[in-house]
Amino acid sequence: MSDPRWGETLWASLPVPALLLERDDSIADITPAAEFFLNTSAKSLRGKPVWDKLMVAAPLEQAFARVRRDRADLFINDVDVGSGNRPPVQCNIQIGLLSDQSGRVLVMFEPRQIADRMDRANSVKAAAKSAIGMAEMLAHEIKNPLAGIAGAAQLLAMGLSGEDRELTDLIVGETRRISKLLEQVEQFGNLSPPQRKVVNVHDLLDRARKSAALGVAARMKIVENYDPSLPNTYVDGDQMLQVFQNLMKNAAEAADATSGGVITIHTFYDVSLRLRKRDGSDAPLPLQVEIIDDGPGLPPEIADDIFDPFVSGRENGTGLGLALVSKIISEHDGWIGVESVPGRTVFRISLPVAPKDLEDT
Repeated sequence: MSDPRWGETLWASLPVPALLLERDDSIADITPAAEFFLNTSAKSLRGKPVWDKLMVAAPLEQAFARVRRDRADLFINDVDVGSGNRPPVQCNIQIGLLSDQSGRVLVMFEPRQIADRMDRANSVKAAAKSAIGMAEMLAHEIKNPLAGIAGAAQLLAMGLSGEDRELTDLIVGETRRISKLLEQVEQFGNLSPPQRKVVNVHDLLDRARKSAALGVAARMKIVENYDPSLPNTYVDGDQMLQVFQNLMKNAAEAADATSGGVITIHTFYDVSLRLRKRDGSDAPLPLQVEIIDDGPGLPPEIADDIFDPFVSGRENGTGLGLALVSKIISEHDGWIGVESVPGRTVFRISLPVAPKDLEDT
């Protein structure tokens, strides 16, 4: 901890816009996130009075003096913050005093749209979790009488013809559709803990590709862009195969498989991504798998919530396929994200490398 490079790394890694101010309120340093937020460089700000570079609709001079006097943090909510290089953005501000007796203060900004999005996302996830729990309880009870309804309709159909037969066929078709939805709900709620083994990710991708080429993507072109030097990963092969199959099915449906299109499978190695684990430690996730389609892209109104249960961009979608994918990846301590613009949607999965001691056994 005494290594000064540790502090530099920690400061550079802060995900929020933050300024470090000297006792005279000149800018000692800013985080990379603050450079982006203020649309200016750290070099142009260091040593300059904060009031020359930052426009804040609040009496911060008194706030800084109060923090230094009382040696206590201060929070200011819903304040417009801007610079000469960008229009004001409403933020929450947190001000704290460093404990090194230097009189320096740390100022952190939380743009309100981010906070609002997190609050909204937490509300949606809580509602979705409650809905999943209720659906799990009902699924088994509904499936039994549903099977009886389908069976009765099939028996009736044996003595009918014409429009009456069409109606019984409709009953059977709809009951089967509901049964499939209930099975997805049960599968989502009853996902087993992953049974991890050393696995070559390209073997799983090849199996998923062959399945897609014979089914949902039969009329599409599937392009493989693999890094042949990619090391093995450590996952539950069956669950990860399900992830890749779901993503390829999603890509085929998004790109309108009936009229053609291209799905690209891209693998590569990237050492820059690390994920904070449940125990507080972080771990590298260097193995990257991208499933790319050339469809119209995700609807903007659902792009931020696409991995939540019951969120779907298709008219008859259940919204459980991508939620299950996200859940499986999370159980493997991996990461999944999506970038989407018209004509190109990329689902990117990041996975760990298999431990060396297991590779050698």
